[in-house]
Amino acid sequence: MSARTKCTIASWSTVVLLVIVSAGLIVFAQQGKVVSSYGPTNQDMTFSQIKDARMAVKSARANEHMALLNRRYDLSKKTTTEVTMSGGKPIPVGPTARLQGVTWEQLDKMTPEQIKEKSLFPYQPLPFPDHAEGGMLFPEMTTKPLPRLVRFDLDFDLPEYLLPDPAPAIYLTTRPDLGDVAKGRLITINNFYEIFNGVLNPKQLEGLRLLLTQFPQQQFNATEDRRTDRADGMLGVTCLDCHVNGHTNKATHLVGDIRPQEFRHRINTPSLRGVNIQRLFGSQRALKTVEDFTEFEQRAAYFDGDIAMAAKKGVNVLDRGSQVHFMTEFLEILDFPPAPKLNVLGELDKARATESEVRGETLFNGKARCAACHSAVSHYTDNSMHDLKAERFYKQEIANGMMMASDGPIKTFPLRGIKDSPPYLHDGRCFTLEDTVEYFNLVLQLHLNQQEKKDMVAFLRCL
Repeated sequence: MSARTKCTIASWSTVVLLVIVSAGLIVFAQQGKVVSSYGPTNQDMTFSQIKDARMAVKSARANEHMALLNRRYDLSKKTTTEVTMSGGKPIPVGPTARLQGVTWEQLDKMTPEQIKEKSLFPYQPLPFPDHAEGGMLFPEMTTKPLPRLVRFDLDFDLPEYLLPDPAPAIYLTTRPDLGDVAKGRLITINNFYEIFNGVLNPKQLEGLRLLLTQFPQQQFNATEDRRTDRADGMLGVTCLDCHVNGHTNKATHLVGDIRPQEFRHRINTPSLRGVNIQRLFGSQRALKTVEDFTEFEQRAAYFDGDIAMAAKKGVNVLDRGSQVHFMTEFLEILDFPPAPKLNVLGELDKARATESEVRGETLFNGKARCAACHSAVSHYTDNSMHDLKAERFYKQEIANGMMMASDGPIKTFPLRGIKDSPPYLHDGRCFTLEDTVEYFNLVLQLHLNQQEKKDMVAFLRCL
């Protein structure tokens, strides 16, 4: 295919589409697919040509992806103010998953083999909006105040009510007396100094500055194959563009350093709250320190795991002895939100809890087997990784360019403050806490009844 060739996309089955993707040059055609592990560093298409090709398929791909979401989920807005996020935002309620001709009770009585054979599992891996392309993708609640993060080729796929607070609360282990330091403000390079000067020590303040500083990234840089119209000084992303206010906005991308493109997993940005008590970082990579995570994110994840692309697009190599040290000095003091119903051991204070919450804690530590991985004394994690083998319940097949393969080992995320962090699981396939309870009820074959599920959700909201 020549550099001047342009493709007009009529349908997926009748045309050839040239796409430059993060993990390599993929040619989709009626005859098959060719994949390279590396991206084309000798780019022979102009920015305009690449943009035209991406825009030609934007609408069709968005429609295909939204059709998949609507088949799987009820996306109508359902929230409650009985319990809100730390910043006051109503939390979404569910379950939102659509069942195909069965009830939850009937599904609960079926074996994994029966569910798989009839393709009834409601929580299959969630594809990226354009799985072959990948890359960082930000929700509109973030791109509105930070328009430099807009991609011309893709729009975020989940409605805002399913996402965390746009400007999450910030709690510091060093200054619990201050409560929420953010107070509804989005922390940026323009306001961090006036807000945190006198609150942080000089190293922490410098670390926060670096976390808010833009650096080149695969889709946001000066090269012709970028995914932003901008070609000015407002290029690049910051650590806290995804980990907003040290928490998360659930910006999504593909795990860049695990498997070939179609096998890679969608990954939703996890919260950075409580990293001081964590001993594993990265949903699947098992990085051993927050320093490793801080350094490797810019070397690897920023460029979708492609070392050649990182060199081409201007990877920012952080100095381990100063910059990484300063950044982690700040990260280590990000605290979980207050949980007034928990005692100093992380257990429910029975005098403050409702009967439903108490029953939920009993289930959590017993029948539901949550405490096997999420220990209260360890802030509801075991700092380990586990493989739930959810693929027992669904067929491994291609959906929206993604191979529905096994998840493999996934780290045990802390559950403290979990109500602030929808959607759930590493790829966000469980939109609400109710969905999460239904997922684990099936995967662990717990056989919880409806009241037990409600009690579980009530307890999780306390954390």
